[in-house]
Amino acid sequence: MKKTLSLLSALALCLALAACSSNPPPPGSSGPSQPAASAPAASQPAAADSDLEYVKNKGTLLVGITNFDPMDYQDSNGEWIGFDADMAKAFAESLGVTAEFVEITWDYKVMELNAKNIDCVWNGMTLNDEVKAAMDTSVPYCLNAQVLVVPADKAAEFENLTSLEGLNVAVESGSAGEDAAEALGAAVIPVAKQADTLMEVAAGTSDAAVIDLLMAGAMIGEGTSYANLTYTLNLNDIQGLESEEYGVGFRQGSDLVAAYNDFWAASVADGTALATGTVYGVQESLLLD
Repeated sequence: MKKTLSLLSALALCLALAACSSNPPPPGSSGPSQPAASAPAASQPAAADSDLEYVKNKGTLLVGITNFDPMDYQDSNGEWIGFDADMAKAFAESLGVTAEFVEITWDYKVMELNAKNIDCVWNGMTLNDEVKAAMDTSVPYCLNAQVLVVPADKAAEFENLTSLEGLNVAVESGSAGEDAAEALGAAVIPVAKQADTLMEVAAGTSDAAVIDLLMAGAMIGEGTSYANLTYTLNLNDIQGLESEEYGVGFRQGSDLVAAYNDFWAASVADGTALATGTVYGVQESLLLD
């Protein structure tokens, strides 16, 4: 019986000690703090992300491009040059960072931008409805049109066409040229780059190609690698469309848009834009007003 009473007393003592230890320490004591009773957390508005600060912090502006003479192309040393490339370098310098060029597949430009593999798309990009819905875009800086490129010795066969039905036409996949060719009834042959469409025509694997007027002026005809090609039709005229406008694309909500627009206005005012355009023969297409 005594043994039983002793055990019961010990048990009671343990329970009492446990109860004491569960009480919270008094204010000012050094005992361990206990979780406070759950209460609704005060909602804190998240700070908006700044693309401008993001670019400045990493020290680079990643510019998404394709090989598109006279806007973005490589010189004999492998350096990217061209009107867009030179202006991108100047814009990056104005931000205190370095421009780095990333060659992209044009179809995936929005994915590359949103994944932050690039910070902008700067490659003679037509400001169509699809682009404007997927990106925030700059003020337009250049005019362009889509033209039909054909073998020079067959140019007469393509004059005065009002449609492209029955023709196999090479186009850059996902480009304004592809849209224009399809709208005029062509059987389109998509390729990765505008420059590749010229190879298709030169090799005879396509009847024609649709590319930007600025590229046609720089890459075909006398004194170029495609002296046997020429361009005939302005597809914008056939479709009754105005000339296209080029702009730079940024992530939606990006504060780099305002930074670029300020940079472009300053470049127009101090003559940098015109001087750079003159180097690459695009000065007549620039929007300088």
